[in-house]
Amino acid sequence: MHCAAMAAPHPETWIRITPEGLYCEPGDFHIDPARPVPRAIISHGHSDHARPDHGAVLATPETLAIMTARLGEGRAGLQQQSIAYHQPLMQNGVRVTLVPAGHVLGSAQVVMEWQGSRLVVSGDYKREPDPTCLPFEPIPCDVFVTEATFALPVFRHPPIGHEIARLLDSVALFPDRAHLVGCYALGKCQRVIAALREAGFDRPLYLHGAQASMCRLYERFGVALGELRPVPRPAKRGETVLPGQIVLAPPSAESNPWARRLADPVTAVASGWMRVRQRAKARGVELPLVISDHADWDDLLATCAEVDAPEVWVTHGREEALIHALDGRGVRGRALHLVGREEDEGGDPEPAADTAEGEEAA
Repeated sequence: MHCAAMAAPHPETWIRITPEGLYCEPGDFHIDPARPVPRAIISHGHSDHARPDHGAVLATPETLAIMTARLGEGRAGLQQQSIAYHQPLMQNGVRVTLVPAGHVLGSAQVVMEWQGSRLVVSGDYKREPDPTCLPFEPIPCDVFVTEATFALPVFRHPPIGHEIARLLDSVALFPDRAHLVGCYALGKCQRVIAALREAGFDRPLYLHGAQASMCRLYERFGVALGELRPVPRPAKRGETVLPGQIVLAPPSAESNPWARRLADPVTAVASGWMRVRQRAKARGVELPLVISDHADWDDLLATCAEVDAPEVWVTHGREEALIHALDGRGVRGRALHLVGREEDEGGDPEPAADTAEGEEAA
């Protein structure tokens, strides 16, 4: 555990909750604020963490690029400062360091140290391998702030390779049907593509227009995704396209008229929520793929043990269950009840440009 001096202030005395979110008082900045603030540190580019119109914004170079791509030039913050992972920065006496969170490209944990006390805000994170972003790094601390999206024992994510094998088996079984995989444009889409490539799928993959720009951004930062093509329009009215092919699109695309161009599509959704059969059935998902970019129950508990924090603050999900489990391990838990956090997979209600209705030229 982080060995703070006896006189070190407890983080509760210098980190507080405001209507905008978590606020570091001596540093005078917010972390992932829900409303515009003068100074913000942004953990990653999903829209429930990376909101527009702040004064000054600090984030990784990748996150700033994602914010600019999604929000538009200038709306990521009037002043933007990027810092690389493990590059400390002093802000009014508070030492701030960003370390990888393993969630999506550029995602970071915010490590704050002040007068011998260390608090880590993890943002969203996962512990499973993902070649499209750097892996989560556990940082020993006095207080660990964790998400709890899947903080129930029922949520135990299978290896992604298992789910990709199910997808490829279905493609082989139904060669006359397209496979429409619903996945978020930021993070999930690129991870599914990378997993398909790792499984040996070297054919072109087809993208809904909403997915294409973020894939290009990933490739700009050195993430190879292989051959990607736009979904073509049928040559004649009434015809369909792409039998036997895999199409990646926003989760809402399955119910959009856009999907009618595909050859009798098998509908699939890549989400941790697909563990709940009722959710998949209610949405009419034929092929639920349990693929999540968040830590599952076992990984949440393992991570809290690794960081060895005597106190864990819990937000964004099933707070009570995780706090109860931590209490049984001698760790004090506290529910933060932050406002403005979505509970959908990824915590990312896609911006209009990323939805099926906001389709770019496909």
